[in-house]
Amino acid sequence: MKKIFILLMLINLVMLKANAQNVNYTYTTVPTQFVEANEIKFAYRSYGKQGDIPVIYFNHLAANLDNCDPRIMDSIASNRHIISFDYRGVGATTGKQGTSIPDMAKDAIAFIHALGYKQVDIMAFSMGGFITQELLLIEPTLARKIILAGTGPRGGTGVSDVVSLTYKDIFKGIFTFRDPKFYLFFAQNKVGKEAASDFLKRLKERTENRDKKVKLSVLGKQLKAIKIWGNDKPADLSVFKHPVLVVNGDVDRMVPTTNSYDLAKRLPNAEPVIIYPNSGHGGVFQFHEEFLKKAIPFLTK
Repeated sequence: MKKIFILLMLINLVMLKANAQNVNYTYTTVPTQFVEANEIKFAYRSYGKQGDIPVIYFNHLAANLDNCDPRIMDSIASNRHIISFDYRGVGATTGKQGTSIPDMAKDAIAFIHALGYKQVDIMAFSMGGFITQELLLIEPTLARKIILAGTGPRGGTGVSDVVSLTYKDIFKGIFTFRDPKFYLFFAQNKVGKEAASDFLKRLKERTENRDKKVKLSVLGKQLKAIKIWGNDKPADLSVFKHPVLVVNGDVDRMVPTTNSYDLAKRLPNAEPVIIYPNSGHGGVFQFHEEFLKKAIPFLTK
């Protein structure tokens, strides 16, 4: 009787999960779920067209679940199953934020396995791209296709300088009553400022069940991890045959645009680099419509 009861419970859980995924969610309404791995309770959001291989979104520095662009998430969800998650110690995810990019990659691998997936596609932005590269070095078969936006290789030009730049623009944001991403992600001209305002408005579209705010201590530890990683010797990425799409803005101050070209050269199966004009680190958000015209076919073909 006990075995039958456990079996029925498992069947019920699977059915509940399937029913939840079939609800017509958007990123502003999809519920936050939790799964345990590596002694961490990971917060994540999962929705979209179901399939055996989901797209996992790897977020940027000091970002929680509410920092994912709804336009990009919803467009991918209409074609693929997409999952976003909080890193260790970020937002509603438990644990103490570490100071190592490779450790973040190990956490991500544990999270993916805890969800029951043996292979995933990845879309990674900024620091998420650093973590993705370390994931490849640890477990290369876990990834199938990869999109790398606003990022660069380990030891890349100017990557370690992100610490001073970030703190500078945080203080600028404090004095001007703006989100630091207004300065960090976008060019400071009329076009860039309009794109920044539009992007930041999109991030506020979710009004209920928002994620926990990111602590200032998390920012400091992640910046330390990036500085260490940026000063480390480059990894050999030539052994990875994964299809890769690299995109960026033409004036990326956080991870200089030259790194996008460098990264693509290091990956033998990378498609031609896409660089958006008159845009910065957040070029993928400023040109989200153009980006999705490339990203969706890449992820679905």
